[in-house]
Amino acid sequence: MKIENSVVLVTGGTGSFGNFIVNRLLKLGAAEVRILSRDEKKQYDMKILHKKNPKLKFFIGDIRDASRVNEVMRGVDIVYQAAALKHVPVCEDAPMEAVKTNINGVDNVITSALNEGVKKFISISTDKAVKPVNVMGMSKALQEKLTTNANHSVNNVSTRFCCVRYGNVMNSRGSVIPFFRNKLDDDEVLPITDEGMTRFLLTLEDAIDLVMFATEHMKGGEIFVKKSPAAKITDIAKTLAHMKGKEFNYHVIGKFPGEKLHEVLISEEEMQRTQDMGDYFVVHPWWDKSKYEVVNFEYESSTDLVSSVEDISKLIESSDEEFNNIGYRAGEFSIL
Repeated sequence: MKIENSVVLVTGGTGSFGNFIVNRLLKLGAAEVRILSRDEKKQYDMKILHKKNPKLKFFIGDIRDASRVNEVMRGVDIVYQAAALKHVPVCEDAPMEAVKTNINGVDNVITSALNEGVKKFISISTDKAVKPVNVMGMSKALQEKLTTNANHSVNNVSTRFCCVRYGNVMNSRGSVIPFFRNKLDDDEVLPITDEGMTRFLLTLEDAIDLVMFATEHMKGGEIFVKKSPAAKITDIAKTLAHMKGKEFNYHVIGKFPGEKLHEVLISEEEMQRTQDMGDYFVVHPWWDKSKYEVVNFEYESSTDLVSSVEDISKLIESSDEEFNNIGYRAGEFSIL
């Protein structure tokens, strides 16, 4: 099943990831792209951004609502499940809300895809799902299990399910880069939770490349991981200050509830199931008994993957250019 001439559903399609994948899907010749999301303002902005492209169909709704999901799913060939509660502190404050969206809501989407005979289902996950310590990561870890195990559902006739897993997406709505930039514009001291904290980084186009790679190569049950650079949070802040020609000043405020010092993309348990495919790793499902043994260490952000300030600067510039190319800046739509 190729993207060209397919009917594609993107849940959470008005977020940063949603906007970039919709842009890619249209370029690849999708017959129709359906967007299910809760925010009418973002849908309105997106319609303007795409000049009311007739291939785009917008549906107000929530994946928590099974009947609405069923209505939108009819006739869909490929699903990209991106709807989520993703902010760690919010999920810590309201764990059941995370459960309702990231677990129960995703289960609604999976069940509907099975019932409607969708061909491919790709769920968007996060490094926080690996050895999780916070509610968001725990809910995403269960989302991964729900997705991969759906391959063995008694109701599954021909649907293939897989996940993609990646770290922090640069410049996405609510992420640290626009947050630090706003602080710098207001001449405020930058708040750092922990000086030793590291995170995996990738641009949104890198994230979309990963998803397209998964769409092409999936057989069912895999978790696809993009090889990504890591960075110290202090180096990200320092780079942004230098890019704005401002002095780098910060103060340590302490970690938020549920916040890890370092992130992991491939766990020790997954190593023997992991295949190296060039720019990507593929974690094969537990029922695949092949032994690859190409990864002999946990893929963690605290290793020698940490980038220099110069490399971080290049990554930020690349991410800025991507956002400018689609008219999407600083976490919000530009006025067209």
